[in-house]
Amino acid sequence: MKTISRLLPLALATGLLLSAVSCKPRAGATAPAAPAMSAPALPIVRAAPAWSIKDLDGRDITAASLKGKVVVVDFWATWCGPCVTEIPGYVALQKKYGPEGLVIIGVSEDQGAKGPDLVRKFARQHGINYTLAMDDGQISEAFGGFDAIPTTFLIDRAGNIRHSKVGALPHEEYEKLVVSLLK
Repeated sequence: MKTISRLLPLALATGLLLSAVSCKPRAGATAPAAPAMSAPALPIVRAAPAWSIKDLDGRDITAASLKGKVVVVDFWATWCGPCVTEIPGYVALQKKYGPEGLVIIGVSEDQGAKGPDLVRKFARQHGINYTLAMDDGQISEAFGGFDAIPTTFLIDRAGNIRHSKVGALPHEEYEKLVVSLLK
């Protein structure tokens, strides 16, 4: 046993040394092409719930009315720093991919009687070009409830949740996920 315990550090050091050696192609050999960067195939997490909510203008939005679209449902608030940092990315996604069937719905957690007015003013200031609604408690419950925002669900054209996240994600990474469902 003592011999093994003495040889283990030597074996580990040798392994580390060998892993640090770079491989150089022979003269005239070409390196293989790097694989294209793309989002991994997103598995079905679960079927999206049947939900219904009114947007800030009082129009009904339902899960059923959005079948055939790729839908982002983002639970957010005007006072939430990470939520606000994601908004320019959502604005860009809606502008770029809306014609291809992307629908973004921002469900605000701002509460109180002044919540809708606050959200409308915020939307004007930040150039929000996607649908906004106020959380009525039922929609967040339909999605399973959550303890933190932003909480975001990505739903495919068939009505399945394919990705969910709590917290902010860099725009470029999230765009890859969205694009993988638009194809």
